[in-house]
Amino acid sequence: MNRFTRTASLWVAAAALALGTLAAHAEGRIRIAEQFGVVYLMLNVAQDQKLIEKHAKAAGIDAQVEWIKLSGGSAVNDALLSGNIDIAGAGVGPLLTLWDRTRGKQNVRGVASLGNFPFYLVSTNPAVKSLADFGDKDRIALPAVGVSVQSRVLQLASARLWGDKEFNRLDRISVTLPHPDAAAALIKGGTEINAHFGNPPFQEQELAGNPNAHIVLDSYQVLGGPASATVLYAAEKFRNENPKTYRAFVDALDEAAQFIAANPEKAADLYIRTSDAKIDRTLLLRIIKNPQVQFKTAPQNTYALAEFMHRVGAIRNKPASVKDYFFDDVRTAAGN
Repeated sequence: MNRFTRTASLWVAAAALALGTLAAHAEGRIRIAEQFGVVYLMLNVAQDQKLIEKHAKAAGIDAQVEWIKLSGGSAVNDALLSGNIDIAGAGVGPLLTLWDRTRGKQNVRGVASLGNFPFYLVSTNPAVKSLADFGDKDRIALPAVGVSVQSRVLQLASARLWGDKEFNRLDRISVTLPHPDAAAALIKGGTEINAHFGNPPFQEQELAGNPNAHIVLDSYQVLGGPASATVLYAAEKFRNENPKTYRAFVDALDEAAQFIAANPEKAADLYIRTSDAKIDRTLLLRIIKNPQVQFKTAPQNTYALAEFMHRVGAIRNKPASVKDYFFDDVRTAAGN
């Protein structure tokens, strides 16, 4: 190889390396997975108002935002690990599971909370007044048995009732089912599903739509007060390689939370429009204005679940605090 050929080859290699580095750190693309319910209203607002694009543009980049609808923490976690999404939206349970499994590798951690919402375990069986009343013929629908935050809260409540060795006692009568399908089954009746550990607005629709529907368990009772059951999380690589996009996303969430607080009526209309939800507007507005519901990005009351999951062996690593499984950020610094 002569001097010219060697020099040209070195330039090509250097250019290829530079392009590869640029591609690996290309800012602007973000793929977000959400699920069903009012708990994702902050994401609905961010999407409808193009808030991520707005904050990205202020940072000097053009954002390409993709929204993906999934159901259940298992599906969301699989999508994140396979690289098909960048931001996962699911319960605290799935976050803790992935944080534990990816420590020292992808290092998945929480990005922000989607707010505080009480989750209700609703039953249409008149004989079921408490967890102790569930029998072999009952079936409890929830997003992902043994993984979703509903399932983990149910396990925590079971452990307090029957002891840690029986924490998963009700898993045997639990069924994985998306919230819309579970709500439809409970309202209509006539199926094996006679209980649903859901989230807003499905739980409220069940209580309004079936005279036999009643609350057996409230997640706030189990977790010790208002709690951030649904959160957003990502791999460390995405956060490190896309700092401007990441910041635009978190800033958009903050603006979305402020929009909902200042404009509950507009937020209700936006939810109905963007989710194509068949829901009574008055009922939806009641949920959004419920004093027990707070739209904010700082996580609250998540550690009780983390400590429980470690105690029963669901995760191997015990976090010292919320700072272990959430990224270091001024917005989440006050989390617990």
